[in-house]
Amino acid sequence: MITEKIKILVTGGAGNIGSALVEKLISNPNNFVVIVDNLSTGYLSKLPSSEKPNWKFIKADVNQKNDISSVMLSYNFDYVFHFSAVVGVIRTQENPIDVLNDIEGIKNILNFSKNSTVKHVYFSSSSEVYGEPVELPQNEHRTPLNSRVPYAVVKNVGECFFRSYGQIYQLPYTIFRFFNTYGPNQSTDFVVARFLAAALHNKDITVYGDGSQTRTFTYVDDTVDVCNHIFENKLLTNEVINIGNDELTTIKSLAELTIKLANSSSKIIHLPPLKEGDMTRRQPDNFKMREILQKKLIGIEEGIKRMMNDQRFLNSIREK
Repeated sequence: MITEKIKILVTGGAGNIGSALVEKLISNPNNFVVIVDNLSTGYLSKLPSSEKPNWKFIKADVNQKNDISSVMLSYNFDYVFHFSAVVGVIRTQENPIDVLNDIEGIKNILNFSKNSTVKHVYFSSSSEVYGEPVELPQNEHRTPLNSRVPYAVVKNVGECFFRSYGQIYQLPYTIFRFFNTYGPNQSTDFVVARFLAAALHNKDITVYGDGSQTRTFTYVDDTVDVCNHIFENKLLTNEVINIGNDELTTIKSLAELTIKLANSSSKIIHLPPLKEGDMTRRQPDNFKMREILQKKLIGIEEGIKRMMNDQRFLNSIREK
């Protein structure tokens, strides 16, 4: 008896978290994954091996209705992971209109998913929705959202759209609020990859402000493990979950640790603070995540060591 494959759409599947999720999903031979990415910040090098038969890549822009309609109408998708977005603090600050246009992609995905074969939609939100924190740790339900910059506002609006389509059209959803996810497929637009690339090349590491800002860095394997577990076990329907480590690290101590682990001669150079978008503190209440995973999360030191030994990351930062 031939079992029909589960058809899954992953937008933004050539990015950091999206590509790792795709790898996890296609490890199940019963899944067939269609990856959609416009490659504005994603890369073909992050796609799975061509030897694996249960995936397909389509270059398309979810913000363009005609682009995504042809994809959605060609496949009777069972599930959709909407991970496509303009990302990176500097890029989102310099291109606020592009960021705001991501609302169109959210609407397109939801409009084509409602009243279709799609059984559940998953949305990649962000810790940015909390803005400058009013409390730590930040809880999914108790902590007020304080979105101000365009990227955070779009994620907040996106969450509202997913909830509203769930309410009006009975389209089941789950919202993932990701906290600073890093890993071997991360571009140097982001702090861990940027610091490590500089350290491995013995170049100066630049830190905005005094480096006292705190973050909780989450290794991508932990991130996609919890996403996949929620998906496979049909957990947290019409719910939101923080996905992040709760181990606090200052940006300055991250730079120092990276230099130490890379045995680098890099120096730390302090630049003026960013005008906006660089929150002073961030820490999730990750009780839900820990309850689901039931395992110790990968710490920042172990995560950096893994990146240093991962050929994908080393190839991506090789100087031309």
